[in-house]
Amino acid sequence: MSIGILFESSETDEKGIKMTAEEMGIDLVYIPFRKVAFHLDKNGYNLRTKGKDYTEVLKNIKVVLNRAQSKNRRLFAANILEAFGKHVINPQCVEYVCFSKLRTLLHFWHAGINTPQTVYIPVDSNEKTLDGRKIHNEEDIADLMQLELDKEIVIKPDAGTHGKDVQLAEGRDDLLAILRGIQPSIINPVGILAQRLVQKWFYDLRIIVTKEDGKPPYCHPTALARAGFKDFRTNTFLGNLVFGVNLPSHIRKVSAKCGKAIGGDSRAYLLAFDAMINVGENKTVDDEYLNGEFNKLEPSFDAVKRVKRDKTKRTDFPKWNRKLETAFQHYKSQEAYSNIKNIIEESIEQNKHNIIFHEANACPEFWEQTRLAAGINLAEPLLKGAQSIIESDQGE
Repeated sequence: MSIGILFESSETDEKGIKMTAEEMGIDLVYIPFRKVAFHLDKNGYNLRTKGKDYTEVLKNIKVVLNRAQSKNRRLFAANILEAFGKHVINPQCVEYVCFSKLRTLLHFWHAGINTPQTVYIPVDSNEKTLDGRKIHNEEDIADLMQLELDKEIVIKPDAGTHGKDVQLAEGRDDLLAILRGIQPSIINPVGILAQRLVQKWFYDLRIIVTKEDGKPPYCHPTALARAGFKDFRTNTFLGNLVFGVNLPSHIRKVSAKCGKAIGGDSRAYLLAFDAMINVGENKTVDDEYLNGEFNKLEPSFDAVKRVKRDKTKRTDFPKWNRKLETAFQHYKSQEAYSNIKNIIEESIEQNKHNIIFHEANACPEFWEQTRLAAGINLAEPLLKGAQSIIESDQGE
């Protein structure tokens, strides 16, 4: 029985998984999830495109790496594959929790993990009645939020990614303006999710936790720090920079606990947790110095971004990958990089008991940043997790 990878289009992560599988001697089988038909009847199932029948291919696969890109497609893929008797990484129970920020926070809270102060209000800002009238709820929603969260309030879509539609209200007027603009959508199906702003200074963390069958959750010793002052969300999609930082043992222990909270009894999984350190006023350097160091790094990180946009990633992936690795090596060799990395690590160590977890990602991007900044090639634990299930079943 073999390992399959399901995806819609071959992006850098998927190309990286294939390259890593070849290096590990694993024959990775492709399963398409775009313009395909799954057929069910009393005799079984079929999977085919217009040009090829994948039914026998799928029947011979034991474990599937689910790399469908949207949360909805990934959840549907997990549902289908598990119904067909396949082991999926990540399984649908994990995908279901990670789909929703609120569900994730509830699992963290139940496990005793520190999360941001959160309010969920299960009503939309405005509603239409059956007779066509519009009911405005903004004032009541704002009252409830301010009653619990005070002044600086972060509004988030429940299923959003990359910081999309995450907004900061610094007072009543801001809050009402944001609430008036929120409409039910695929990333925010019902209600409003809000949190008190965490004083995280200039960085946040993406922490990787993986699990193989028969082993406890493992938190990798390094994390990806997203840092900068360009946006309070510190997301690299919004212009901030990335750094690889070492984690204290306390944070690794709590992160493994997060893995258990989200992964439950799943045999194998791979998760990325987004966390913030509540630094408050405990800052070791001033912001003016940090801005100066960030400015020094901009040219070399711009060079990284130019390579990332290079279209040769599709036509000659190995060559493009070497160019990206070279650009990252140059970026990380800068003195300013080491200075900021050291400041982040010192801040984490000093405030390690103030870590706050707020989100879990079941399909994190990794080849371009997590691998080259934090030194973690997630393709390896992903493939080892699949192998561990096959080996465990063979040993029974």
